[in-house]
Amino acid sequence: MTAHAGDTVIHIEQQLVRVLGIAFGLAVVIGGMVGQGIMRSPGIVAGAVGAPLAIMAVWLVGGLLSALDAFSTAELAASHPRAGGPYALARRAFGPLAGTMIGWTDWLQGVVSIGFIAVVFGEYVHELGLAERAPVGLISVLLLASIGALHWHGTRVCGASQTTATALKALMMLGLVAALALAPGAPADPSPGPSPAVTLAGVVIALRLTLTTYAGWNASCYFSEEMHEPERNVARATFMGIGLVTLLYLAVNAALLHVMTPAQLASSKLPAADALQRTLGGSSGLVITIIAVISVGAIANLMCMQFTRVAFAVSRDGALPAFLSQVAPGGTPRLAMVTTIGFAMLFAASGTYETLVTIAAVPGSLILLAIDLAAMRLRRIEPDLPRPFRMPLFPLPALVGALCNIAIIAAMVWQDPANSLIGIVLLACVGVVYIARDALVRRAPA
Repeated sequence: MTAHAGDTVIHIEQQLVRVLGIAFGLAVVIGGMVGQGIMRSPGIVAGAVGAPLAIMAVWLVGGLLSALDAFSTAELAASHPRAGGPYALARRAFGPLAGTMIGWTDWLQGVVSIGFIAVVFGEYVHELGLAERAPVGLISVLLLASIGALHWHGTRVCGASQTTATALKALMMLGLVAALALAPGAPADPSPGPSPAVTLAGVVIALRLTLTTYAGWNASCYFSEEMHEPERNVARATFMGIGLVTLLYLAVNAALLHVMTPAQLASSKLPAADALQRTLGGSSGLVITIIAVISVGAIANLMCMQFTRVAFAVSRDGALPAFLSQVAPGGTPRLAMVTTIGFAMLFAASGTYETLVTIAAVPGSLILLAIDLAAMRLRRIEPDLPRPFRMPLFPLPALVGALCNIAIIAAMVWQDPANSLIGIVLLACVGVVYIARDALVRRAPA
């Protein structure tokens, strides 16, 4: 792309640099999944299904279903390694309108989520007794500004920061598992009574929560344009990451059940903290808060990098202002990054993020559904497209993934119809805006 300034021709780079390897891909998959969910969710899952074997089975099934849903993304990203994640894949299968609807929606829910995560970071900083006089909103903005300054220096720098942060987070989680595993076991309940029955409703509640805890497994596809050998490494990073996180989640739950009875686990709102309290006593709260601060900061770093690529990709294809597609020599789309982080700062400071996160839940699941459908459609309309990774037993994984996402969407609409409807209407509005804009462009004189 070129722009003219007087008699000088300025070349504006629109190509990202391919400098990221399999270690980065694995780091973003693991880092995208492992967060505060695993620190809080085991108690709710235990309350829903009760028996230890059922608890472990639900977490295993959650990992298997996530892997099943990942086949569509892995096949599409390997055959079409373009920045932007689901946006680029849906655009290839369904065209610019559907792609733009998904891209805008993904980016908007992304910046809202970044704002939410930044606020959570500020709250944890206060829990550590640091910067207590500073408002949480100010701490959130400073976190995002620091991440932006880091990313300004290029893709290698922010990629290395994410790999390091994920490794540190994983080591801390393994340390937590080891501490609980080495602690004395939970005392036997003198009158345990019969085990609670496992009901279909309980299983549905538990599975929905575990699938939410596994969310983020598709992070590597956002960076396929910047990864070496994306035709192999995106799929490798995705499935290796899901496998490792599944083992980690099983280990965490086994460790929790080692020091707590299922009933104690079910009654705990913060099971990891309560379990560690039994092991370390008064210092457990500090340990958990430190883990939380690092974990949340790492996720904020990843999401800023991830959704910057969405803004860049949508802009490069003409559905956002063209200046957002400019790429600095180090590989960072700086203006897209500044815009993404700037909006996230506004959401963090506004206090409206919690409602917006709820509204974005259904559109987020619709994006995953669109990718399952895209994989099936692209097999039909482009049968000769090279597919370095092909999902086994096609179309079964895509069909099962689509049905699971439909079930999740139905459950969310049933549980929260008002916010779900708002999310669906907002998604439709994106399409209306795109159609109106396209009509104006067509009518404009050449």
